[in-house]
Amino acid sequence: MLKEIIGIAKEAGEAMLEIYHDAQDVEITRKDDDSPLTKADLASHHIIIDALKKLDPDTPVISEESGIPDYEERKGWNKFWIVDPLDGTKEFIKKNGEFTVNIALIEDGVPVLGVVYVPDKQTMYYAEKGKGSFKQVGTDAPDRIYSSASSKENELTAVQSRSHGSDKLVDQLKEKGLTVKETVPAGSSIKFCLVAEGKADIYPRMGPTMEWDVAAGDAVYRYSAREGVHSSPLTYNKSDLKNGSFLIGLEDNVEF
Repeated sequence: MLKEIIGIAKEAGEAMLEIYHDAQDVEITRKDDDSPLTKADLASHHIIIDALKKLDPDTPVISEESGIPDYEERKGWNKFWIVDPLDGTKEFIKKNGEFTVNIALIEDGVPVLGVVYVPDKQTMYYAEKGKGSFKQVGTDAPDRIYSSASSKENELTAVQSRSHGSDKLVDQLKEKGLTVKETVPAGSSIKFCLVAEGKADIYPRMGPTMEWDVAAGDAVYRYSAREGVHSSPLTYNKSDLKNGSFLIGLEDNVEF
């Protein structure tokens, strides 16, 4: 099934790129929470939802653009797809290329398959439980990617949001006993992938995200371990799908 999900993500990404390159300015509307929405978000959403219904009709799907089923309905789900059709809408609007398609399969509260596609870079990150994490650029052969969990005692490279980054990040981490020697800005779920391929040590998120923002990237990180599986503080199908602050990449969890 992973091969088919990769194909779906690419198809959605190509539809996004047509809109991305077609107009000088991206047409923007606003959702109820005042977050931006573009035609590309919706085009990607419909492609992914329609494809998943055909591929796996018996498994429910949560997408950022389709609303959240009531917890009473989904609390008994032990398997479901969770989708962010366009993660990094602000990066899409800024036309810096750092936006992604994200599709993940959750089983018993854990992402067991995840695909993160960066359309403008023709770069695909994907992972599956028991098989590891991979990166493929264009039509090149995919490469297995690895990362090692970092110690609190090390000087660390931290990836942070390009749109939501803060000069206070280093100080906030210092208060937690961490020393940051360098920060690397990146957009969308690419941040997880940079940690998974060893280009950054940690990804600290100081602020809320939704489960669809993180599930696919979390899978890529978890299964990039050289042995076993990386631990992650993220959980899925909560009564409220909003996550609090978290940190990915350390041997030991840090509470925020």
